[in-house]
Amino acid sequence: MKKVALFAIIALTAGCLDTTAQNKRDMKKVLFVLTSHSELGNTGEKTGFWTEEFAAPYYELADKGVIIDIATPKGGQPPIDPKSEDPSAATEDTKRFDKDTELQAKLKITHKLADVKESDYDAVFYPGGHGPLWDLATNKNSIDLIAAFYTNEKPVAFVCHSPAALKNVKVNGEFLVKGKKLTGFSNAEEAAVGLTDVVPFLLEDALQANGATYSSIEDWHPYAVEDGLLITGQNPASSKLVAEKLLHQLNSKK
Repeated sequence: MKKVALFAIIALTAGCLDTTAQNKRDMKKVLFVLTSHSELGNTGEKTGFWTEEFAAPYYELADKGVIIDIATPKGGQPPIDPKSEDPSAATEDTKRFDKDTELQAKLKITHKLADVKESDYDAVFYPGGHGPLWDLATNKNSIDLIAAFYTNEKPVAFVCHSPAALKNVKVNGEFLVKGKKLTGFSNAEEAAVGLTDVVPFLLEDALQANGATYSSIEDWHPYAVEDGLLITGQNPASSKLVAEKLLHQLNSKK
């Protein structure tokens, strides 16, 4: 009887280990890509990524069991746009982030973009802020990474200014955005924040110049567009909506 009980315990333990291993294999893994750029043109002011556009999607995915890694062009701590830390820009997600010492520590040791591989992830998400207009729009590692995700039929998601990272991405010799429905920070919103003449290019104009079918709604209202694997959001308020659409795509893939 003792031997039977022992074998039963061994079998049960092995079964639990197999289940745990299978659950880990079934967990989705998403790469977040943040800017490393901190200078707001020639204004003498600082920029970077927008806290809400990182925190809201991060928690939306992580709370559902998605594993998230973070990468930046330079690695290490990415700059945070100081305006996004102002109390007037606070949301429940940014308040949670402010108290989340574990996530703040994780941000200090982001991977270098050159060291990450598309094959290790199920999708990629780009939070915004003005920083991407300067570095991610032209960063070859980022450009190649987005193309790799897309050609391997994995979702690529962007919000606010981060669709700037799509500006120079081509697939089969054509701009990835050509003929695609999408959104991003509008010309009207750029004018509203007084940076039309500061940014290196207007995102709405650049996307349309590359053949995209751009749309937007009223300034600062949540709006996201899904066109196949491409998911885009208009502004900070759209961050969680983009993450929800991304999560749906991830859960639809077996």
